Amino acid sequence: MKRLAIGLVAAMVGAIALVSGASAGSDANVRVLHASPDAPAVDVFVDGSEAISDLAFNDITDYVALPAGAHTIQVFPASADGTGDPVMEADVTLTADTDYTIAAVGLLADIEPLVLVDDNTAPAAGEANLRFVHASPDAPAVDIYADGAGVVVPNASFKDASGYLNLAADTYNLEVRAAGTETVALDLPGVTLEDGKVYTAFAVGLLEGDPALNAKLAVDATFEVAAAQATPAADAGALPAGGGAPPADSNGVSLWLIAIGAAAVFFAVMAGAARLATQRNRRS
Repeated sequence: MKRLAIGLVAAMVGAIALVSGASAGSDANVRVLHASPDAPAVDVFVDGSEAISDLAFNDITDYVALPAGAHTIQVFPASADGTGDPVMEADVTLTADTDYTIAAVGLLADIEPLVLVDDNTAPAAGEANLRFVHASPDAPAVDIYADGAGVVVPNASFKDASGYLNLAADTYNLEVRAAGTETVALDLPGVTLEDGKVYTAFAVGLLEGDPALNAKLAVDATFEVAAAQATPAADAGALPAGGGAPPADSNGVSLWLIAIGAAAVFFAVMAGAARLATQRNRRS
């Protein structure tokens, strides 16, 4: 009976350790932005397999799950069907439980990857978080000006990403100005930031040319107001097919169910052994 009890306790500990290990994420979440103004629509390959097809300028994908570790990202013109030389290639190392944006930036002749680490944590109650990324290859350094708040992002150059601004959920009139001046390169009136959302505003396009300089406002994450856990902007899935990740608390629930079940078996066996011992004593 003692050996049986020890075995059951070991099984319980092993089950809890197994579930605890499973609850630690092994994937990163990655999305891709096409921000090269003169590049055609592209296909994106990960480790030799097509993950994203026909991504056009100014398009951004949903987040998808990719195993943590080293990967090779290749970008081909959509018309090439993954053959020939890629227009862009990058080796990236991804960390588990981390969100990334990989943007193809620059003119086609100089296209390159811009790898950004996204902070999709919950804004404070009544607030939204906003980040600015300068992805226009011919625009000079800029200031981001908010009506009523002044310059909120100073002197951002091509490929710069600001920190996340914690702003009251509201509607803002924003301006992209030549750094250190009041010269407006891009006017952005009526930008609404909603409570519990995380955003990135990308300056894309060309200051002198076509497509014209514009702002791409992406919703990175959405949170239930006053909730602790995020609702992603889009379901994460495994590359390339997509899919869904389990709810954040599902492993915790499983752990408790396993622990309770194992405990119930343990006490049931102990009670049975006790009854058997009593019966033997009476017979003797």
